Amino acid sequence: MSLDLDTSTDGVLTADTHLVQSFADLDLLKQDGARTVIVGAEGAYVTDSEGNKLIDGIGGLWCVNAGHRRREIIDAITEQLETLDFYSTFYNFTHPAAAALATKLAELAPGPLNKVHFANSGSVANDSAIRILHHYYNRLGQPKKKQILSRHGAYHGSTHLAIAMTTSAYSEGWDKVQGLVHHLRCPHHWREGGEMTEAEFLVALLEDARARIEEVGAENIACFIAEPIMGAGGIVMPPAGYHAAMGAICGDYEIKYISDEVVTAFGRLGHFFASKDVFDVQPDIITTAKGLTSGYQPLPATILSDEIHEVISDRGGVFLHGMTYSGHPAAAAAGLANIALMERDRIPQNVRTTGKRFEGNLRALADMEMVGEVRGSHFMMGIEFVRDKADKTPFAPEDMIGLKVARAAQKRGLIARPLGNILILSPTLVMDGAMIDRTAAILRESIAEVHAAL
Repeated sequence: MSLDLDTSTDGVLTADTHLVQSFADLDLLKQDGARTVIVGAEGAYVTDSEGNKLIDGIGGLWCVNAGHRRREIIDAITEQLETLDFYSTFYNFTHPAAAALATKLAELAPGPLNKVHFANSGSVANDSAIRILHHYYNRLGQPKKKQILSRHGAYHGSTHLAIAMTTSAYSEGWDKVQGLVHHLRCPHHWREGGEMTEAEFLVALLEDARARIEEVGAENIACFIAEPIMGAGGIVMPPAGYHAAMGAICGDYEIKYISDEVVTAFGRLGHFFASKDVFDVQPDIITTAKGLTSGYQPLPATILSDEIHEVISDRGGVFLHGMTYSGHPAAAAAGLANIALMERDRIPQNVRTTGKRFEGNLRALADMEMVGEVRGSHFMMGIEFVRDKADKTPFAPEDMIGLKVARAAQKRGLIARPLGNILILSPTLVMDGAMIDRTAAILRESIAEVHAAL
């Protein structure tokens, strides 16, 4: 049976009036030409409904790590659907694909993170981590340990709890869980460090963390949650040694450390997981999604330490948590095929070279007058635009500088993500050298065009 979809621009946009799009500026959507219809994809490119071939500079949404239309993943999904289309992992049920993927993730995750709970979005993976930890402390007879430490500038999802752990910019005018989350200082040295050196700023961040823990009371705090590199908060790299030091503080105060690797895992920084290999911290829990299946199927995972699992599983009772589609057979098959492809093609290892070329090419844009800072690592980069470079004066929101640069780039064949005064790049991990160089050239031309029009 063919779906026989209308892929014309007018046809899709007419039908699209019924679609509620996520994180969309509803006023901008009403403008002519504001929406882009993507109808096809191959490798590192997508094709729009007008026939334009565009470099996918945002990797779908941080997620198409292995590239588009990989037959290995598509065939694995198809084969799984023809064998077992669906069965749940509730109660006493399991199936081969979910069991095999859990085993593979336990093999790849650092240290004693050997127990895997699947969900249906990165937001829910983070919610699951908190709910499991709350239950863990209940089982230990410490029911007061419920508070959460997050950071200003963080992004941990958009469900009612996850948005409370996220920077307030993403919840303005919306409700969220109250009284549970405490935000530490944002670890952005360029914006928040003042006259301090990076080393001095690190000391200030750690002092802030200890002071907040003492204020809230360690006996009341369940966990600290942190992205290795802040993603949707603007691509913020912490000072060197930050995560290892925060891990040590959490250990001192008996606070669990959750590493939100929804974006940074599965090759984006050159490793399957970045927490230990890149940032030298051993989390108690890792949450992940996006690159786990390269976006071919929705599948996040909350990966628990043996110690946490022992407490919640070996003392009787029922594990009262789960989603209908947790460990969906087709999604698990996609994850297995995606990981096998990455291992075969050595994608994480290749990123250590190609990602550094991408990073270096983008950092070279810092010589442009409107570019205040280029930051990030490998295939996870952000460019912040400023009105005055000397004192880092930002453009006003109504200037929509990031959006203007993104539109100029798309005219030249590159999709980039605007975020206020910041442009985010998180492309597929299969870009070759020529494409990397072309991306940087498009960005330079686009920034120059916007700057000349100011």
